[in-house]
Amino acid sequence: MAYLSNMPRPPKLRCVAHEPNAVYFKPRGIPMIELEEVVLALDELEALRLVDYESLSQEQAGERMGVSRGTIGRLLEKGRRTVADALVHGRALRIEGGTVIQTGGKRLGRRCT
Repeated sequence: MAYLSNMPRPPKLRCVAHEPNAVYFKPRGIPMIELEEVVLALDELEALRLVDYESLSQEQAGERMGVSRGTIGRLLEKGRRTVADALVHGRALRIEGGTVIQTGGKRLGRRCT
């Protein structure tokens, strides 16, 4: 029997209730071909939306997304850094990806509230 202790645990899906209206932002007046881009994952955007926009605590945001408070903290840190990078360095910001279940605001059992 093979021992698989060095294999990473599969990531836990994060519940995302909001689908962004736009998935690309760029500085005005600079052609896309001249811009570098950074990617903000959907789960990072959802954490930013719940904590920074909806003013929920990290604990409450974690409950909504079906993850721990620590995971929310890591998503916020990475998401804020990505947005700051785009703003400070004039990069395009693309929103996509992440380990998510898009719920569209619907409750999908106990995990997504």
